[in-house]
This record gives sequence, C-alpha cells and structure tokens, in this order.
Amino acid sequence: MSDARFVHALALGVDPAWRRLPARERCDTAEDLCRAVTAESEVTTFSYSMIGLEPGADLLLWSLAPSLDALEERAAAVLRSGMGGWLTSRESFLGIIQPSQYVKKATPQEQSMFSGERSHYLVVYPFTKGADWYLMGREARQGIMNEHMRIGHDFPEIRQLLANSFGIDDMDFLVAYETDDLARFGELVRALRGTESRRSTVRDTPLLAGIHRPIAEITSLLGAR
Repeated sequence: MSDARFVHALALGVDPAWRRLPARERCDTAEDLCRAVTAESEVTTFSYSMIGLEPGADLLLWSLAPSLDALEERAAAVLRSGMGGWLTSRESFLGIIQPSQYVKKATPQEQSMFSGERSHYLVVYPFTKGADWYLMGREARQGIMNEHMRIGHDFPEIRQLLANSFGIDDMDFLVAYETDDLARFGELVRALRGTESRRSTVRDTPLLAGIHRPIAEITSLLGAR
C-alpha cells in the first residue's frame, strides 16, 4: 500500500426550489449539511463559496484523504444529508498527490495546500498535455518545466498543488492555487502563458474559483437564516 494522498474538488449546485422552502426547513437541512461536511474523519475538507461566480455551482468542497474510498464516503454523507437532496454535482476533479518527477525537493509553496492557514481564494482546474509532450525526451521536458517553475517561484505568496489524475479521472492532472490576491494570481497566469510549456497544453478548463468560508456561512448566504 502506497502513502499517496487523494484530493477531490467537488462543485455542487443548489436547486433553486430549496430557497422556497419554509425558513425552518431550510435551516434544518442546512445544519444537517454542515454536520456532514465538518464531521470528524480521516478526510480533511475545506469549503468555498461559488455563489453567483459559476453558472449552476454554489459550493466547492476541497478534500484530502488517504484513499479514494474515504473521499467517496465524505461525498456520500454530504449528498444524503438534509440539504444534500437539493444538491447536484456540477464538476468533480480527482487527483493523487505524489512527488513530482520534475522537482527534486518540494518547497513550502508547493504541495502544502492542506497545512497552515487557508488563503482567501482557491482556484482549481483540470489539466491535460498532448501526446507530443509525453513522447519528448526526459531532458527536454525537464528544461521546459524548469522555465515554468522559475516563473512560479517569482510569486512565492501563491501556493500551488499539482496532483496526478492518470487512471482515475479524464485529465492528466488536477491543478490548484491558493491566493489572497486574485490580481496577482492573474499576473502569474499571464506570465505562464508565454512559456514553452504552453505549446503542449490541450485542456485547462473549466476553471473553478471559490472564496474560503465556513460551510455554515455559505449556507447562510444561500438562504438558511
């Protein structure tokens, strides 16, 4: 058994009919959802609001677990909760955190998104490279990635995570960034667009951006008051 850790980004949308329920029923079902998200287990879950930011999605759950089974159990608990009956899965990205073949030693900026204090914003998206990338020699790929990583290190305040999705999802990688400054993050993305690695990109959408908030605060914004 490997010591790999699994990550899951789950975007959920709330049925508009839930907002038309009696106030007491909205509160009760929301409290049940909060218990499901925050229940003590081997899964660590952080919640992010996407209200009005992405069509059809209101809530982003960002989870870390030692197994895919544990992630399934957390998602199942959320969906069978009182408010879960009014939720629909809009996007789901899976990844496995493993040492990068291009990084000799990860820095605190990398692979650390489940430790310490949360930044205000989380951005996640799927990422896939073309066949030409994988047919390229190891040394050539390393040179291209060195340029990519050098630019990333110019933005040390932005934490990043690259998780492998080979074999467990449609894309090659799950990419995530944490930041307190979205304008600064935009500068990083723009800078990376000009690197050689961009030539090999075949998919990097949909992009999900969420605001870090306690789940109770998110349900209150949705109408559980």
